[in-house]
Amino acid sequence: MVIEVIGGILSGSLALLGDAGHMLVDALAIGLSLLAMAIARRPPSATKTFGYHRLEILAALANGTILVFVSVYIFYEAYQRFLEPPAVKPPLMLLVAAIGLLANLGGVILLNRDSYRSLNVKAAFWHIIGDTLSSVGVIIAGIVILFTGWYVADPIAAIVIGVIIVWGAVRIVSESVNILLEAVPRGIEIAKVIDSIKNVSGVNEVHDIHIWTITSNMYALSAHLVIDDQMVSKSVEIVSTVKQELAQRFNISHTTLQLECESCPTGIVCEIERSDSSEGAL
Repeated sequence: MVIEVIGGILSGSLALLGDAGHMLVDALAIGLSLLAMAIARRPPSATKTFGYHRLEILAALANGTILVFVSVYIFYEAYQRFLEPPAVKPPLMLLVAAIGLLANLGGVILLNRDSYRSLNVKAAFWHIIGDTLSSVGVIIAGIVILFTGWYVADPIAAIVIGVIIVWGAVRIVSESVNILLEAVPRGIEIAKVIDSIKNVSGVNEVHDIHIWTITSNMYALSAHLVIDDQMVSKSVEIVSTVKQELAQRFNISHTTLQLECESCPTGIVCEIERSDSSEGAL
């Protein structure tokens, strides 16, 4: 990053300076990701009964938002360069970009595997991907300027870099917001989950079902099951079978089931009502 700042100033390349700025944000983002992962390992407490897993999602949301702002800044600077294209020194620009590319490729290799397991790591991975593509874009722009003298290639490369960064950032922000809103996890269809539960012997009906993500690849479910009036020991067998089915088919590891003997008239998903304490006080 330091090399790219110096190289960007000496060569006059916005693409290099943009890449350096992106690297600075990435260093902070990866530090934030590591801190969130360390805190997320803490066990649940009396006040944090789900533990600290959501900190990883908050870190991913913060990183995605930062990436969006970085992209907007790159677009602004590129627009200024279009109005007044400065002279750029392509040899120095190419040398520094090549060094940055090698460093970023190392980061991609390190984070690639775990980016599929954690949204937090995925956010950090996209920072590094953005850096890698930035370095490639700077190299291409440097080659174009070297052989044609067309200095506009520098802000064009910066814009392409910004588009790629914002594309990944929007996806990360969207996924983080969905998790915080406790939306049904991507890839899980609530109708299929209900059918799977109903196929368990002894389950007559399913309603008031909620499925959400605690953190990356950690899914939870709560539901009401209508069963026949029977001994508790028989009911325990039904609950155990349902939990096993949900874990195997949908990777839902945290399941809370309420057993009932009468149907609910409100439908499959019941509305969550907020209690008004002020009315109670009156």
